[in-house]
Amino acid sequence: MTDLRKLMIEELDRRNYSQATLRAYLAAMEDFARYFNRRPDQLGPDHIRQYQAYLFRERKLAANSVTQRLGALRFFFIKTLKQSWSVELTPYPKKVLRLPSILSQEEVTRLIEGARTPFQRILLMTLYATGLRRAELANLKISDIDTARNVIHVQGGKGRKDRDVMLSPKLLGALREYWRGLRVKPKTWLFPGNRWHTADHPIDTKVVWLACKDAAKRAGIRKEVHPHTLRHCFATHLLEAGADLRTIQILLGHRDLEETTIYLHLSQHHLNATASPLDVLPLATQRNHNGDSE
Repeated sequence: MTDLRKLMIEELDRRNYSQATLRAYLAAMEDFARYFNRRPDQLGPDHIRQYQAYLFRERKLAANSVTQRLGALRFFFIKTLKQSWSVELTPYPKKVLRLPSILSQEEVTRLIEGARTPFQRILLMTLYATGLRRAELANLKISDIDTARNVIHVQGGKGRKDRDVMLSPKLLGALREYWRGLRVKPKTWLFPGNRWHTADHPIDTKVVWLACKDAAKRAGIRKEVHPHTLRHCFATHLLEAGADLRTIQILLGHRDLEETTIYLHLSQHHLNATASPLDVLPLATQRNHNGDSE
């Protein structure tokens, strides 16, 4: 481990950054140094400008991905090297709001029924029933299932924040059925790793991603489907059922209510409740090709 890498890790640890952020920041710094084939402490604002343009022009990265890499560079130069940082010379890219793909409830049913194995089925059911991120799902412990209060404890979610989400009676029944079918009962993790799900570590998040992709293919769903799709469906379907945005914000673990308002754009209930201005125009009935009204 180089001295620079060690120093950056220490600065991240001092501020209690999550392991996911630590890995992302270190990977960004390695990519930055590799692009110029020089140590990052030998690079400056002009190199950052070139690198940022390269990420957009050649790597075709999304604005959020570039912003995260700039965050890593900013942390390295300010916190690790104790250097100044010019926001004017290194502007953050303009965010692009892209509405995520949403499945109807009928499509969610087909997706869950399309799961290849009972294990994949329970993963998909848990994602949709709770709105968890895939890393939060993978790291669920048996002790997080609180049947006395009918909640699931999410520990160390994004931003190292804990929260509770509802425990659906239907999900609880499915979890108990899944538990009875296990030859070896887990001691710690709800979804243990390895092929037989008997490891002393949780499943990899890629397992959750593959479960979604495989089930979508088997169900004949042509929309883009990944674990976060079910999180979006959870929030949108709750909104359509009458839940308020503040409640959904808490369930999702959003820091800002503005993050949650995207579901207003996705809710079929809210879209259908607003009439198009075309509907109030006193237009004549459609005319045929001869100019006569039909």
